Amino acid sequence: MKVALKIGYEGTHFSGSQIQPDKRTVEGELLKVLQETGVISDVETADLSSSGRTDAGVHSISQVVTFFTDNPRMAIPRILNSKLPRDIWAWAYAEVPDDFDPRRHAVRRKYRYILNADEYDISKMRDAAKLFIGEHNFSNFAKKDKNNPRSTIRKVEKLDIRSQGSVIKIDIVANAYLWNMIRKIVSALTLVGNGNRDTEWIARMLDPEIYEEGIEPAPSYGLIFLDIEYDPEPEWMIDSYAVKHTNDFYAREANRFRVISTILEQFVMQPEKEPDLD
Repeated sequence: MKVALKIGYEGTHFSGSQIQPDKRTVEGELLKVLQETGVISDVETADLSSSGRTDAGVHSISQVVTFFTDNPRMAIPRILNSKLPRDIWAWAYAEVPDDFDPRRHAVRRKYRYILNADEYDISKMRDAAKLFIGEHNFSNFAKKDKNNPRSTIRKVEKLDIRSQGSVIKIDIVANAYLWNMIRKIVSALTLVGNGNRDTEWIARMLDPEIYEEGIEPAPSYGLIFLDIEYDPEPEWMIDSYAVKHTNDFYAREANRFRVISTILEQFVMQPEKEPDLD
């Protein structure tokens, strides 16, 4: 039987989601627990697969992972969460057809990037964001992958920017993404927002056949994978206990980090006022 899980993770201490030798990854930790609980006995026949890869430091709420199992009764979020480290959790599961591919069968993916609001003109960023909507060649907004050359045409359905308190939230919805595409788009938007570039530069960047320029991606810690959609959608069974337990834990963590953030601000030393020499 093939089972799909919806998992979340706080990506700070992971070297990405995809299994890598001698590195802590989301798939690596999940695979260990699936073996420990007897959900899978053979890694190769289990054929663990995910809806996409995220880079080191990137977070997720709704990554989808599939695998074959002869013991589906143990593939329950609350059982797996009792063994998983605190920065990974499962919250929904579904039985899916054997040919279901969590990556290729996805029709829509939603991400959010969060950054400090202090430095940017949000109206300029919104004007620039409009240029990304639709189908474009995002070659200038992707890390080149020489080992896996592929089309750089992608379709962005939505790119919303809003201010909320002390942060700016950038939501992007597309059919698929290139490596570092979202973080490079965010970098471009911030360059417009701080006045270093304008919307005409964005238009040139979206025409790589006549204009080419490299751009550094925004930091990975601000990016979170929010949701993924399929057609048809698997019949997800949400584990309400797992959801509540995870919500309670991260609500406490959020409160703790608000305090820590305030404490860290106290460590920023203010320069002493220079004496008046007149």
